[in-house]
Formats: sequence, structure tokens, C-alpha cells
Amino acid sequence: MVREAYKFAIPPLLAGAACLLLSWKWVAGVLLFLGLFVFYFFRDPERAIPSGLGLVVAPADGRVVEIVEEVFDSLPGQRISIFLSIWDVHIQRAPVAGRISRIEHRPGKFYGAYRAAASRENEQNVIYINTPTTTIIIKQIAGAIARRVLCWKQEGDEVEIGDRVGMIRFGSRVDIWLPKDVEVRVRRGQFAKGGETVIAAWNSTT
Repeated sequence: MVREAYKFAIPPLLAGAACLLLSWKWVAGVLLFLGLFVFYFFRDPERAIPSGLGLVVAPADGRVVEIVEEVFDSLPGQRISIFLSIWDVHIQRAPVAGRISRIEHRPGKFYGAYRAAASRENEQNVIYINTPTTTIIIKQIAGAIARRVLCWKQEGDEVEIGDRVGMIRFGSRVDIWLPKDVEVRVRRGQFAKGGETVIAAWNSTT
């Protein structure tokens, strides 16, 4: 579990306990449920990271909602978008091994994270990961409810595939941009596990 959970979960749990002492059972039940849900939301399970050259793993848990061709920084490529509901694990992981060369925080709107416009217009962190041969880009995107995107890494940090890189609170979206020569191995509507599901691979490895 992420340590941050305690500061969000303890207050409603304490308030719920106080309401029980006052025999405010309905209010106590709601507060205790909220406190326990926060612990559930901030869970951080271990994952079985796949091994193999050229693999790209999902940067987040959630449903694949878009797979589209997209130009990024004048380079042709493809974007995979993953929607995270409030029930999904909200830790983001490095899709490849490499060095974080750049982190951009872009202020923006708070559209529902399931909408395509969220990729372009919502508040987000854009994280560039350089590998020996290319650059992979992931976006932590805020949503209508998730208005806090946290990146735990800094520019210059080295990451291994599957390493934890950040978290988004309470429902959101994570995009990954890949070069055109990468073969996508997921389909729209598929559920992916962050750090575990192989979502793409370089053609040379297939």
C-alpha cells in the first residue's frame, strides 16, 4: 500500500469510530466505508514483470479505450490509451527500461478521462523515457474526479521495465506513445495490468 493512504484514510476512520460511540450508526457506516475504501484504492500489489528483449508493458491498470496512429513532436507513431476506473490500481509503471530525459507538467481541463479530448486537453504529466534506440512517452492524465497526478521520478533517473513511476488519484487515464515500428499486441476493450501485460513489442523480436 502507498504510504499516502494513511493521511486520507485515518480521518474518516477516526470520525466513524466517534460516530459509533455516539450511536450515529448510519453516519459511522459511511465514514468507515470511506476510510476502508481509501486503503483499497491506494493498494500497490507486486507484479510479475515479463522478461524479453523489445517488450513494452502496460504503464497502468485499466481498460484499453483507444489505439490510434498519432504524430508526437513531429514523429509518426501510435498511441494506446488506458482508462482507469476508481476500482483499478492507480500506480503507474515504466513500460520499458531507460532514462527519464524529460518530465512536463501541463495544466489543463478536467474532462471525463474516458473522452478522447482528455489526451490533448486535460491536466497531465508527460514523461519521456529514452532507450538506447528510441523514446517512449507516457502521459499521466487527470480526469473529472482524479485531479492530482504524481510523478515520483526526476529527470535523469534510470528506470527498469515495470518500475513504479507515479500515481493518479481516483479515476483517470494513462496514454503511451510508441514509435511506428512497434507492433501493438493489445486490442481495444482489453484489460491490462500495469507492469505485467505486454502491450507491444519491436518487430525484430516477433
